[in-house]
Amino acid sequence: MEKIVETSLLIREAREDDLPELIAMFAADDLGGHGDTNDPAALSGYARAFAAVAASPDQTLYVAERGSEVVGTFQTMITTSLTARGSSSMIIEAVQTRGDMRGQGIGARMMEFAIAEAKGRGMRMVQLTSNAKRKDAHRFYERLGFKPSHLGFKMALK
Repeated sequence: MEKIVETSLLIREAREDDLPELIAMFAADDLGGHGDTNDPAALSGYARAFAAVAASPDQTLYVAERGSEVVGTFQTMITTSLTARGSSSMIIEAVQTRGDMRGQGIGARMMEFAIAEAKGRGMRMVQLTSNAKRKDAHRFYERLGFKPSHLGFKMALK
């Protein structure tokens, strides 16, 4: 049986009514280790985070939509630093393609969109981090032209 893949993909800013699909996508990610959950008791935390991102002029949460379904997401953040002569960069985070939709070019389209946004806004660079365990994701990002250049460190505070 041949799988038919619809190719139309809309990338748009996320809306609050996308939260259930976004939460489900993150909760299904066993490798991420962020503790995401579909538990209704956690919804208020997600809603607070969504409101904070939506209110920020330097952050945008996007979804990739195929038909009427959210099939991917990513978030961008703009940061300006005194280094590099005061230039600005775009950070891409929380990149996720729904598990059953991987391998269909959705992630590449989301990254192309983010890169085009960064270029259009005159950013010096785009950068992202990826969980060290995500070897497939690392190969994906390198195919898109990203170079592993820095070693990241994190400290959990909660």
